Amino acid sequence: MGKKFIYWFEEISRKKFEQVGGKNASLGEMVQMGTRVPPGFAVTTYAYDYFLRKSGLNKEIFPMLEGSKSKGQRELAEVCKKVRKTIINAPLIDEISIEIGKAYLKLCDNVGKKDLPVAVRSSATSEDLPWASFAGLQDTYLWIVGVSEVILKVKSCWASLFSDRATSYRNDMGFSHDREKISVTVQKMVNSRSAGVMFTLNPINGDRSEVALNSSWGLGESVVSGVVTPDEFMIDKATLKVKRKTLGEKDKEIVPAEKSGVITREVDEARRAAFSVTKEEIDELVKMGIRIEEHYENPTDIEWAVDNDMKFPDNIFILQARPETVWSKKKQVTKEEEEKQDTDYVIDLLTRFFKS
Repeated sequence: MGKKFIYWFEEISRKKFEQVGGKNASLGEMVQMGTRVPPGFAVTTYAYDYFLRKSGLNKEIFPMLEGSKSKGQRELAEVCKKVRKTIINAPLIDEISIEIGKAYLKLCDNVGKKDLPVAVRSSATSEDLPWASFAGLQDTYLWIVGVSEVILKVKSCWASLFSDRATSYRNDMGFSHDREKISVTVQKMVNSRSAGVMFTLNPINGDRSEVALNSSWGLGESVVSGVVTPDEFMIDKATLKVKRKTLGEKDKEIVPAEKSGVITREVDEARRAAFSVTKEEIDELVKMGIRIEEHYENPTDIEWAVDNDMKFPDNIFILQARPETVWSKKKQVTKEEEEKQDTDYVIDLLTRFFKS
């Protein structure tokens, strides 16, 4: 494992997966291929490991989790709460704090904005795997401002590795608690006019000739977390023609709070009645999605945003891409194979009928 506390996205590829986790590895990979990604850096798994070892927390928290697989839901929740509290209350090692602070200030300088709002997101080494995705089980913090807040949220992301759901899922999947590592993403926030998710296949039936896109006003967290009913589009991958579109209610949006963090507010009637993304924005998003899918050689689940302060097409950003994990696992069959399977099924039925 590399012994660095910080990697910038430009330094990251899939080869650094063990040091930066699934989310950061994907972001670095997309930067390498020229995708528009908001700038940022990763706090490495080595920083997390170093913190646990130097503070002695590794000898304190992991014994608490022994036998957790056999515990009931309430008992497990109490253990996880104690582990998280132990991590949050422990002072962060100065060496790590200094490096995170320097990186945040450098990011502010690079962007040209003092007190730059950033997203602080968990990036675990078991996250976004094709066969077992832990995506969404650890914490994300949006519109975080200032060195001290960023450092606090990094620790909170580390602690969220021991959420009830994440701990239970590791138990179910056979992942060891002390072997699981976590990195943290610190990334410039997009001032989202609209945002959402995109699948480079049809998530209902697995059709790879289509792209499904959901969109709503404000930050994409409203779509990801199910706060709103978004606009829905089904696009032909070859022609970019919108085959179906449904106007979502979009009655709420998540937007920046006055100083730090985010709030949820009501959307006015005029915007509820309007689609939250234009045809040219859809075209650009689908083209970007196809390039990402081709790069990964796998259907992809993508989070995206349209920046309110910039002009098209520079206002279109990809925030995250991960392997689609439902239909990708299923064997792809040709039409001829499907017909042969149908024929074999009929023959089998007839054979059993005449034998009875």
